[in-house]
Amino acid sequence: MKIALGQFAVAPDWNTNLEQCVALIGRSVAEEAKLLVLPESIIAADMNDPHITVRTAQPLDGPFVTGLVAALAGTELTVICCIATPAEQQMTHNCQIAINASGVIACYCKLHLYDAFNMKESDTYLCGAELPPILEIGDLRVGLMTCYDVRFPELARALAVRGADLLTCPAAWVRGPGKEWHWQVMVTARALENTCYVAAVGECGPRNIGCSMLVDPLGVAVARTGSEPDLLFAEVDPERIRATRKVLPVLANRRFRDPELF
Repeated sequence: MKIALGQFAVAPDWNTNLEQCVALIGRSVAEEAKLLVLPESIIAADMNDPHITVRTAQPLDGPFVTGLVAALAGTELTVICCIATPAEQQMTHNCQIAINASGVIACYCKLHLYDAFNMKESDTYLCGAELPPILEIGDLRVGLMTCYDVRFPELARALAVRGADLLTCPAAWVRGPGKEWHWQVMVTARALENTCYVAAVGECGPRNIGCSMLVDPLGVAVARTGSEPDLLFAEVDPERIRATRKVLPVLANRRFRDPELF
């Protein structure tokens, strides 16, 4: 199945970001992709405005998501992305959604909040309380992760043993010493240790690294980009997953199992 990875710099105005997303949808449809993965927190962003997330959060039936659904009308494309949705006590949820022409088909509130490297995501977000869903897109079973989640191998493992062929990881990975290397290592490790594909899409711009990539079940980056806006296309091949798991049966050979997750 052909998938698209679309990275861009998120602007402070949601209308501008919706226009960017609609353009990426159009290009993905023209290339006959079945899935488009976009970055994290794509409604609005401004590194100089710490309150923009709460101020610009929208519900799932708000104009941003409604605009995306309208752009998908008459297509077979599914879009996966992350938006901030309103929560209680002037907080928000970091919500990863899957949408198609019929509307929102899956939703996952980020479990692991980025309280690290002198940042504190929990100042504006409430963490989720449930494991991500797995949804079927074409012949693939797709599991959802968000940004900082990729540093927690048990979450990717839980999705893999529940049958995920592909893990999506929208992100806004912050720049810093060695951070590009952290991203590459974590995304590659989650694919290789679970013998599945990982589609990791990063926001680019002044604060974040971009560096979107699709990694296959043997840890090979079959598509990747740099720090500028880009749209990548690549194939996710279920036969490669089956062949890899035949010669490298790590899921079948594992000895430690957490009944709460697996």
